Amino acid sequence: MAPAIPPSVPIPLGQPRAAIQADPSLWDRISTWVSENKAVVYTIVGVTVVVTTAGAVYYIKNNSEPKDTAPRPSKKERRKKKQAEREAEAAAKASPTEQKTTTTEAKATETKSANVESADDLPEIDETTVATLSEEERKTYAAKLKEAGNKAYGAKDFDKAIGLYSKAILCKPDPVYYSNRAACYNAMSNWDKVIEDTTAAINLDPEYIKALNRRANAFDHIGKYSEALLDFTASCIIDNFRNPQSADAVEKLLKKFAESKAKEILQDKPTRLPSPTFVGNYLQSFREKPRPAGLEDSVELSEDTGKGQLQVGFRALEKKTGEGYEEAAAAFEKALELNDLGEFEALAYNMRGTFRCLKGKHDEALADLSKSIELDPGMTQSYIKRASMNLELGAPEKAEEDFKIALERNPDDPDIYYHRAQLHFIKQEFTEASKDYQKSIDLDANFIFSHIQLGVTQYKMGSVASSMATFRRCKRQFDKVPDVYNYYGELLLDQGKYQEAIEQFDTAIEMEKQTKPTGMNVLPLINKSLALFQWKQDFAEAEKLCKKALIIDPECDIAVATMAQLLLQQGKVTEALTYFERAAELARTEGELVNALSYAEATRTQIQVQEKYPQLASKLSGMGLGR
Repeated sequence: MAPAIPPSVPIPLGQPRAAIQADPSLWDRISTWVSENKAVVYTIVGVTVVVTTAGAVYYIKNNSEPKDTAPRPSKKERRKKKQAEREAEAAAKASPTEQKTTTTEAKATETKSANVESADDLPEIDETTVATLSEEERKTYAAKLKEAGNKAYGAKDFDKAIGLYSKAILCKPDPVYYSNRAACYNAMSNWDKVIEDTTAAINLDPEYIKALNRRANAFDHIGKYSEALLDFTASCIIDNFRNPQSADAVEKLLKKFAESKAKEILQDKPTRLPSPTFVGNYLQSFREKPRPAGLEDSVELSEDTGKGQLQVGFRALEKKTGEGYEEAAAAFEKALELNDLGEFEALAYNMRGTFRCLKGKHDEALADLSKSIELDPGMTQSYIKRASMNLELGAPEKAEEDFKIALERNPDDPDIYYHRAQLHFIKQEFTEASKDYQKSIDLDANFIFSHIQLGVTQYKMGSVASSMATFRRCKRQFDKVPDVYNYYGELLLDQGKYQEAIEQFDTAIEMEKQTKPTGMNVLPLINKSLALFQWKQDFAEAEKLCKKALIIDPECDIAVATMAQLLLQQGKVTEALTYFERAAELARTEGELVNALSYAEATRTQIQVQEKYPQLASKLSGMGLGR
């Protein structure tokens, strides 16, 4: 499942997401970045479409067809082949380092034995009889046995083919013979034997692409996904990325690995709140309301009571810091444990459900929100939050039902229209989304995010002029709100108006410093970082801005992912891996974790290829990869 985006702030210009995540979606931002900078070469396999200067794609497709199993050529074709092989052999003798000796020798012996139509006239081959043969005889018999093995393979007589290839190997250990025997085992799903034979072939010829692909396929079947990715990646580099059809196979493999790993991690992963940026953006997606009567600071309540803990929780929320959010979450949990809440019981379940949802404890959060609705069916915010959760969990029909009931309860609640608009936006029903955003504005024109999201929706509909006009009105009406400048800057950045975009981000940054010095939203810093990279390829300043964002909010997943991508583009692969692994640690949902693990594993695979195959590292450098 794709990672979700919260109804907390405007959905970014990339692919629409589901309901609960921090503003510009982490992986949408990366994917958009990659697609907009195709001239920049990446060396990650299987995550995004990777373009080299030659326009090739960095993937390899699984192919388990055996080598040299095509129909026997005609006599004329065989004569042409013999001539070509003689020329190749001569070239090999002139420049032995430029040709693979094993392959040339195999072809040369095939030439000498081309007139043999069957293996019937061969002597019995075993370890004893082989010792009595001359080197030339061994080569000749090996080629004849290999040809007979190919015929048996073509007839799907795999046991016979295995026996023939085994005898050929006794005569002459050749990577082709091992790989062909591996093809037989592959057809019989004997994966351990496939790995054994392809490994032998690769030991003889480290750049044998078919053997690498065949072994990768076997590793995949037995669940050794990291090993499979390593082989696929090595074969890609050797093949100069000439197989664009490989994308689906490798992406599936990478996803399979990440999903398997994610399930293991989630079993023991401790639940915790995401970054303050994330939490703050989600909470501010609801119009701010005064505390209920009886929970104000002017009312003295004991912290040993449920009501007192509710008061503590709401007071902590007003700090708008990570520490404050943690304190609030603990207070709402304790309030329900003390269980003397009276008329505030439904509210307590609403707030505990909210923070459990933010921690990714979905089942418990849904139960809390449902209990809140049961206790107070008129509390429409509980319907909205449950709808948002259902949207994130891939159940839009349940979300629609919650919005419908909420509107029946209170058709004049502007928050319902705002959040229902998010549902329409995610489903790319932009006309319906714009109507709901406008309705939210009509009911309460003071909520900034309805205006901002309306402008983004207009932009997505292709009404650029209307969108720009909406943002200009926002700047006049909400001239002290940094979010307006940040999202207006995003629209300008999308249009390639870099200087204007950076000016908007700078304004947003300064306003954040002035209005929220302890809980600054770091998104404008990250947006400026991306703008500087896209405009001037200014890696140094882009990194500096990301690091500043991470000092302010160390758990901001967007800042972590952006830093990883900046490092990757500079060829700082090991450093990039550290940040991708950090992104996995910060992932809140299974979908986010799968994406983060995919990037991390792809990066780790590149490092392993360069360590295991140093000759390929230099090849990467020559192609402009792995800088």
